[in-house]
Amino acid sequence: MIVETHVPLQAHNSFGIAARAERLVRLRTMEDVQQLLADPLRLEPHFVLGGGSNIVITGDIKPLVIKIELLGKHLVSEDAKAWIVQAAAGENWHDFVEWTLSQGWPGLENLAMIPGSVGASPVQNIGAYGVELQDRFESLDAVDLRTGQSFTLDAAQCAFGYRDSVFKHQARDPRDLGLLGRALITHVRFRLPKAWRPDLSYADLHKKHAQSGVAHPTPQQVFEWVCEIRRAKLPNPQVIGNAGSFFKNPTVSAEQCADIIAREPKLVHYRLSDGSFKLAAAWQIGRAHV
Repeated sequence: MIVETHVPLQAHNSFGIAARAERLVRLRTMEDVQQLLADPLRLEPHFVLGGGSNIVITGDIKPLVIKIELLGKHLVSEDAKAWIVQAAAGENWHDFVEWTLSQGWPGLENLAMIPGSVGASPVQNIGAYGVELQDRFESLDAVDLRTGQSFTLDAAQCAFGYRDSVFKHQARDPRDLGLLGRALITHVRFRLPKAWRPDLSYADLHKKHAQSGVAHPTPQQVFEWVCEIRRAKLPNPQVIGNAGSFFKNPTVSAEQCADIIAREPKLVHYRLSDGSFKLAAAWQIGRAHV
């Protein structure tokens, strides 16, 4: 494990902001992780950096920057219902989605082109076009930066919510499992269903499907449609610095939704399993009067 000093971070954040890490350690192997856990540096303030796609760096970073660069992906197991696929935390998310499809393991195509790394995906419970990470999640491995202990969490233990998880909350007392600033995710496993069927519930995808004239789209076609939609909506961060779409769609009760729709009949909205409604923030932002 080598600790670098005064490391430029411009290439490691999607806004391309010119800043430096006063000290940075790259974790490329599990041996590097173990060395970090055995080093007093881990007790100091730290900042975990994955793909750098959901942050805005405002200046040089003084805490130790832990750069996750663990790589590797493989099929763990399979049964009659699903493939269990594992990826290391440093794998690029979109590349991983593309790879699973190339292997004949569908299920992540709606999540194509979400920027960032595999290790960050459970933290945010990333989601797009009708599918959330928790819908395909099996388990993950992590280490506790305070104790040095390794542990595994299933979906229930991750406490997934809408763009939320246990990794975004601070523990209030010893009984809480809040893991903000404490857990370092190393590997994530996904359950990809063999009984695949396309999820075309979102309006943009439904429209693409209707326009295509394809009665029974393949996972690859859904993947390509999602990529086309995202490219039309978001600039390429390599050309124009951006952090993608990081806002949350507001959720309201059925009564509140009915009241809003009475005033804004064209507002895009989706019914959730609990009876509440999700309102499309992008639609509202696009039509806001400045």
